[in-house]
Amino acid sequence: QVLLAESGGGSVQAGGSLRLSCAASGVTVKSTDMGWFRQAPGKEREGVAAIYSGGVKAYADSAKDRFTISQDNAKNTLYLQIATLRPEDSAMYYCAAGEATRLERGPSYLIRCDDFRYWGQGTQVTVSS
Repeated sequence: QVLLAESGGGSVQAGGSLRLSCAASGVTVKSTDMGWFRQAPGKEREGVAAIYSGGVKAYADSAKDRFTISQDNAKNTLYLQIATLRPEDSAMYYCAAGEATRLERGPSYLIRCDDFRYWGQGTQVTVSS
């Protein structure tokens, strides 16, 4: 059974930072494609960051400068560091996992929901202006 448990969301003022965590069980973060997505009310779910084979990191254009995806293999946990938060960053943020073997993809690869099989329940990020 695969479980992804997000945490770290909350309400912050614009300009602040958050670190979201995704504690994984049933999958090994080190060897599995892992990603972060977000969805705001009335909008499509958007892939913001992912890690693929060789530790290659991909980011959405909107996330390249302020978002950092990372992992702690010892803790089997995925992280998303968000700097200089903006009101438009407000969304439910979801952690996602693919298959057990990481795929070879470049940093410009478009992160797609269909590339991921398992999903967490989400953690809410609300940024006040």
